[in-house]
Amino acid sequence: MALSLAEIIILCLIVDWLFTKFKIPGLVGMLAIGALLGPTTLNLIDPSLMLVGSDLRMIALIVILLRAGFELSKESLHRVGKQALLLSFLPALFEALVVVALAPSFLDISRMEAAILGCVLGAVSPAVVVPLMVKFIKEGRGTDKGIPTLVLAGASIDDVTVIVAYSVIIGIYSGGNVNIAWKVAGIPLAIIIGIVVGLGIGLLLVKVFERYNPRATKRALTVIGISILLVNLGDFLETKNLPFAALIAVMAIGFVILEKREHMAHEISSKLGKIWVFAQIVLFSMVGAQVNFQAARQAGLAGVALILIALVGRSIGTYLCTFGADLNGKEKLFVVISYLPKATVQAAIGSAPLMVMASKGMDTHPGEIILAVAVMSIMLTAPLGAFAISWAGKALLTEDKDLETTSKLAADESNAGYASLE
Repeated sequence: MALSLAEIIILCLIVDWLFTKFKIPGLVGMLAIGALLGPTTLNLIDPSLMLVGSDLRMIALIVILLRAGFELSKESLHRVGKQALLLSFLPALFEALVVVALAPSFLDISRMEAAILGCVLGAVSPAVVVPLMVKFIKEGRGTDKGIPTLVLAGASIDDVTVIVAYSVIIGIYSGGNVNIAWKVAGIPLAIIIGIVVGLGIGLLLVKVFERYNPRATKRALTVIGISILLVNLGDFLETKNLPFAALIAVMAIGFVILEKREHMAHEISSKLGKIWVFAQIVLFSMVGAQVNFQAARQAGLAGVALILIALVGRSIGTYLCTFGADLNGKEKLFVVISYLPKATVQAAIGSAPLMVMASKGMDTHPGEIILAVAVMSIMLTAPLGAFAISWAGKALLTEDKDLETTSKLAADESNAGYASLE
């Protein structure tokens, strides 16, 4: 496993450097390395590494969500609150409705199976979107209107909404006993509980860090460790049908530390930025390794057409969410583009319907189709979406020089303060 990990790290660092030279996001190259070395192509990744791949992806995702939380200011969230709420469900709803309407004729599956596919496709990818939004915040692009914050907040809640909707529909489809009212009510409850828990832990950490004054590196590792425990708690509560949005709680920890002790937040964020150099390699290469080219071929041109038409529906829903916001045409287009990539959720639950159908003794062909289209959506939208967002951030967003300078000074100051200790 160690040898496979070393190979992935070296190759990803090389392609990251090469892609950056050609103005292509490095994560595109990392996705490609994972797909190339994965089980369905060269099969050069040690199976033991693939077995722990989901845990590694989750830890890497936690790192970037923490970084996002440390960049979410209260002022920015106030500006984008209404639009972020709409972005948490409207784009996914529009996309799912298009899939439900067209998938039965495109792919020869039932309307209920099309609804399952709509939920699988409906989630935006935090793995692709969040790192780029954090990068834009650091660069001060669009921050005067809180645009990266808008996308961050909306995308993080979007996944909660879609996964809950998926669990309801797959439960009904498989003949399970599903309390629909509780599931629907659980969406806002999960978000609220996640925020409250995250804020509480963040306040506690501020007091502990001030009292014992550990090094910035130890503070960052403490926050990561607690966040991993929160995610595992969320998984446990999910088995008990109890609402808790663990990833929202993770972001809330960073948010409250930023609000209470900005200098401390910049110190921790700076250390997380260094950890992210390794974490992003793990995240994107492991997501790429999940790509099953054989399954993708089953989707065929009909699957590709369905994905593209559904993205048009999604884009309409995203654009409607920007109504009432103080955004010009270019900035609205940026938000629309930012909501296109898919990867993390599709890799996580794309195969779940197939496993449910097999366990229930049902016809597994619809599950194979759902998996194939989910894989195809990753292949089409993750690299192209990452490239499009990077281009759009530079071409469509204005740069806030004052904020960029302030952020850099704070980061430099925190690094200098701890250099002698570490």
